[in-house]
Amino acid sequence: MSLLHLLTLSPFLLAVLLPFLGKAVPRLHKGWFAAALSAFVFAMLLGYLADVGDGSPIVESFDWIPSLGISFTVYLDGLSLLFALMITGMGVLVALYSIAYMNAAKESLTRFYVFLLVFMGAMLGLVLSDNLLTLYGFWELTSITSFLLIGYKNEKHRSRYGALKSLLITMAGGLGLLSGFILLYVMSGTYRIRELFEAGAPLMSHPLFLPAMVLILLGAFTKSAQYPFHIWLPDAMEAPTPVSAYLHSATMVKAGLYLVARMSPIFAGTAEWFWIVSLGGLITLLYGSVASLKQTDLKGILAYSTISQLGLIMSLLGLSSLAGIFDGEEQLLYAAAGTAAMFHLLNHAVFKGALFMAAGIIDHETGTRDIRKLGGLAQVMPVTFTISLFGAFSMAGIPPFGGFISKEMFLDSVIEPLHAGVFGLSTWAALFPIVAWIASVFTFVYSVLFVFRTFLGPRKKPLMNKKIHEAPFLMVLPPALLALSALVLGLFPGTVAYSLIRPAAEAMMPIVTASGERLPMDIKLWHGFTPALWMTIAVVAVGILLALTVRRWMKLYAFIPRRVSINRFYDISLRFFEHITVRVTSLYMNGSSRSYVKYILGFMMLVLGFILYSSTDISYRVGAYAQIAPYEWVILLGLAAAAIAVPFAKSRPVAIILTGSVGYLMTLMFVFLRAPDLALTQMVVESISVTLYLLCFYHLPKLRTERRAVRFRLPNFLVAIAVGVLMTLVALAVLGTNPFDPVSDYYVRESYESAGGKNIVNVILVDFRGFDTMLEIMVLGVAALGIYNMIKLRRKATDVGSRHVSHEDDESDDVADRFRKNQYGHDGPIEVSRKKEPWINCVSDLNDKAPDKEKNADSDFETELEPDSDPDLSDPDSETDESRKKGGDLDA
Repeated sequence: MSLLHLLTLSPFLLAVLLPFLGKAVPRLHKGWFAAALSAFVFAMLLGYLADVGDGSPIVESFDWIPSLGISFTVYLDGLSLLFALMITGMGVLVALYSIAYMNAAKESLTRFYVFLLVFMGAMLGLVLSDNLLTLYGFWELTSITSFLLIGYKNEKHRSRYGALKSLLITMAGGLGLLSGFILLYVMSGTYRIRELFEAGAPLMSHPLFLPAMVLILLGAFTKSAQYPFHIWLPDAMEAPTPVSAYLHSATMVKAGLYLVARMSPIFAGTAEWFWIVSLGGLITLLYGSVASLKQTDLKGILAYSTISQLGLIMSLLGLSSLAGIFDGEEQLLYAAAGTAAMFHLLNHAVFKGALFMAAGIIDHETGTRDIRKLGGLAQVMPVTFTISLFGAFSMAGIPPFGGFISKEMFLDSVIEPLHAGVFGLSTWAALFPIVAWIASVFTFVYSVLFVFRTFLGPRKKPLMNKKIHEAPFLMVLPPALLALSALVLGLFPGTVAYSLIRPAAEAMMPIVTASGERLPMDIKLWHGFTPALWMTIAVVAVGILLALTVRRWMKLYAFIPRRVSINRFYDISLRFFEHITVRVTSLYMNGSSRSYVKYILGFMMLVLGFILYSSTDISYRVGAYAQIAPYEWVILLGLAAAAIAVPFAKSRPVAIILTGSVGYLMTLMFVFLRAPDLALTQMVVESISVTLYLLCFYHLPKLRTERRAVRFRLPNFLVAIAVGVLMTLVALAVLGTNPFDPVSDYYVRESYESAGGKNIVNVILVDFRGFDTMLEIMVLGVAALGIYNMIKLRRKATDVGSRHVSHEDDESDDVADRFRKNQYGHDGPIEVSRKKEPWINCVSDLNDKAPDKEKNADSDFETELEPDSDPDLSDPDSETDESRKKGGDLDA
């Protein structure tokens, strides 16, 4: 295993060791371990900068599942190195920030940092994998760990709701992604990404090419919160601020962008790829920027701004695909869009990470993130004000910050399609600069309002009596470094242009450097009076005007229909399917074990019967059997008699003894058939089972002995007859049909030579069927863990696995009740009526009960809190001053 493999897997190793390290050094905050590891991996990755920058990718591989052609191949080129450095670099800063932000006395830090480290390892594995199946495995692991991180404060409804929404949407996209990867394998015969790049034109002419493209983009769009799959990201803001700063600035939301960039050499140059990626990005850019202005929660503003910025980068990736159909100077013009995407990717990680951390500082010191209750903080929090100013101005595209340069490059890139003349751009190319300019205006407005409304003006009444001060040094240091980086990227862009940005862009567009020439870099603060500069000047002028008159034109949002929204569609759909599944489940889950056995056996008999009926090459052996000895007849008759006597037993111990007799007689039969290993296994299992049953059943009430008339049930009779007849036919078919060579010969031959074992049964269980044994152990382990947790938690709900359980003790205020009514339209569990009602009542009931003004209740644009809400209602994570004074915690 190479050093790159060890670096990729090191976060997983630390996640396993962290609980033990915490006990070994209890006084040391666990965040220091995560920060130290992140810094180490970051420093080691920097050592590859020179080789990768020269265009020499590093490839390390070892076989994982050779029989399936699956290997864990690590491929480090410019694109994967850029993402890996963002993942680990932001990991260092987030870990340091969380040390000051997370309260070791009130929160489970071990669980938090284990989730964070596993997520970091999953992201590293995702961006470094060269095998599609390995990449998919890490992809889904990021969804699972993000679900755990978003729902970290799982006693709160909003955290659980946001975590579930992110999991459902991203994993639905993940299923599409897996399907697309399988289609690529069907077309090419390989899971290696490098080999797919070399396949070339034959892939494009394959009929599965377009379905594979759409499915892969489905996975990318859901992960990177592209419209209309964006709705999970605002609800993910219920996560602790360090999680938001990490997942939603540099890591998880960038995974979809990485996938699009990585797959570009395969799909670029086609009209479908260009239009889906570029147009989808533009729509997301415009939607996010417009919706962000209506938000009143600081993290809500940043969530929609993140959606907008992700759309900007996605549109650039789509525009860069035009480089695949041109050559010469035209090719370089369109390749500049790919360079802009890589540079803005880095800029966004820097300024958005700083802004998220600044929002966390504000919440930590004031107890609220509601921008309507903030103001006048610049005097008491000058450092946080400076950090927010740098981050917001970089996001708005104002010089001399890095965001200004990448925004200029973006505006240049949306102008170039006017001259393309392909893919119908002669008609629709003007759409790109118009939409880009409008979205840039709104981006400028919400960036300016984010800073000025929070820090300038008079202090609002809710904060008048609060003693607000600057955050601790360790909490301020990480966002300060990011804000300073935003300035450095603007003044000295050459520090990353040639070492990071160019190798990443070349890895994404290998066709541009196919001739051996390097991609030219033109990343600098001043480009002269270009059309992009004039567009920026117009953005600033119109943006200032709109910011000054915001209270007048914000009333236009009232005309947006609130009852027609994607969030509402999601809530209604979720409730509808829950309602249907509860109704369907209630039809057969009646609590009768006999009914469950009947369903299982009935279905199995239908399948077996169909197979036996439709198969033409099955023969039934009805003669030429070995002679049955008299003592074997005695054993078989005794076995049958014991089995028949079980239903007639009048006490449980007698029934258990009769059942055990069946097993012991079978053990004796194994002995006579010369199978001592099976006989020994059967005897041990039977002895343990009988003992346990007797111990348990001793404490149960006696069996009822009264006589009752037994009704004849035709379904039970048919199932019983079918089982007897079909299993007899199966036994005869097994004896009479042998289309393959006996596998026992292979086991006898290979057990010692290949596996090195003399006990064939043990070798089969451990080696030849090792995965079966592992999964059986896993099932038993999961069952044991579930039983242990149920005993430990002592849940009073009737269904511990249901989301609809009582949450009366979760929160001390009315937030839980309001949120429950908002999201589910009811106060408690779904009550399943025995009366059959039309399914449409489910949807109409939710429409009638849904309130007008709650978070995500109606429209994405209507997320204001109620005017009389408490300061902490905008953030379930935050504490009020009163709770701090009482020494209490909302999580307690």
